[in-house]
Amino acid sequence: QLQLVESGGGLVQPGGSLRLSCEASGFTLENYVIGWFRQAPGKEREGVSSISSSGGSILYADSVKGRFTASRDNAERTVYLQMNNLKPEDTAVYYCAADGPHYNSDYVTLRDGYRSWGQGTQVTVSS
Repeated sequence: QLQLVESGGGLVQPGGSLRLSCEASGFTLENYVIGWFRQAPGKEREGVSSISSSGGSILYADSVKGRFTASRDNAERTVYLQMNNLKPEDTAVYYCAADGPHYNSDYVTLRDGYRSWGQGTQVTVSS
């Protein structure tokens, strides 16, 4: 059974950093595109980043470009989202999601159509 578990969220001051992890089990991570999404209170879920199964293509939302970096370690079955220079507007529940299989593909998308989702981790940016 495909399972995703996020971790690494917490409370951080503006300008600070966090690294989110998304640990995968029950499927071959290297064949799946992984997306990061977030949902703030009262707002719709939005795509933040997407990293292709090949790792060769990464897409970012304009709101996080230059501050967030997605990466993947297929051997460790984990995908990461490094978040730097965090702002209060980054406060949200962050989710990772998987879709596939996409064998050795550069396919990425921020559209909300991923097949499997984690339970989310809270990120709060506040002084």
